[in-house]
Amino acid sequence: MPLNIDVHGESHVGRRRSDNEDQFLIADLNKSMRVFQTSLGLSHQTRLFGGSQGKLLLVADGLGGHESGERASTLAVDGVANYILNAMDWFFRLNQKNEPQFEAELKEAFVHSQTILEAESEAIPQRRGMATTLTMAYVDWPRLYVVHVGDTRCYHVRGDSIIRLTTDHTIAELTRSVLDGGKDGFSLSRLDSTEPAPSSKGHALWNVIGGSDIALAPQITKTELAAGDALLLCSDGLTGYVSDDELLKMISADCPSKEICNQLVDLANERGGRDNITAVLAKFNESQLDTEECEEETIDLPKRDQATTDVVTHK
Repeated sequence: MPLNIDVHGESHVGRRRSDNEDQFLIADLNKSMRVFQTSLGLSHQTRLFGGSQGKLLLVADGLGGHESGERASTLAVDGVANYILNAMDWFFRLNQKNEPQFEAELKEAFVHSQTILEAESEAIPQRRGMATTLTMAYVDWPRLYVVHVGDTRCYHVRGDSIIRLTTDHTIAELTRSVLDGGKDGFSLSRLDSTEPAPSSKGHALWNVIGGSDIALAPQITKTELAAGDALLLCSDGLTGYVSDDELLKMISADCPSKEICNQLVDLANERGGRDNITAVLAKFNESQLDTEECEEETIDLPKRDQATTDVVTHK
């Protein structure tokens, strides 16, 4: 990849939960060769790596309570990562002609994790019904592919705009989509999380890995990145407390990703921290950031009594 990619993830249990059911993963995809023996000046069993073939970001929020939720998110992230690792030939051969097959492979990674969760649920009755959301971003510069189920989110920041690339797969959002005519599969409107849902189960998820008789329907979005862009993957423990405008302001600060992730987690905890909080931030910079200057900078955000969520339509 041609740019300096400053990427970091933070996950916190929050202030009300005893267990963290969120999981995240940040990884580089590389070609590699394992050397068992050679007359060259290399140690035996040395593994040699080629240049980066892409960056993989994952965030999952487990459902089912305590061990089941944590286990579900763990299995899903591990399952997707291993599937992609074993389907790497698609990543090395990605071009415009085979892009539909490549996108199918990305979706198949989610189906693979679904199979793993179903198998464990059948084998261990106590874990029946466990499930997880999952949002994955694969960056093959400058192309970005986002695959998603549930209500974890992926945001794309460019300049003074922030676009949500994922849809919350809740009953409330699905109902609104149907009422609005279902443009592009989903039609999003500006929502306030304090607004009553269309039904008593409005915030329930209809599209998750595991825990449902409904066929899994991964949502996939493709776009292109540019120098200076940023990506945020996060769980609803963050977006339940921090608005899109606030996310934009914090992400746009001239600070390293680690510092911003810590600030985001701290802010969600200050405002209640009722759920686990996870944030993975990647900034695609043309130059290194000055960490010392960032540490002196303060970001003044108003405290809020109630959580609101700003939703923007991605076209």
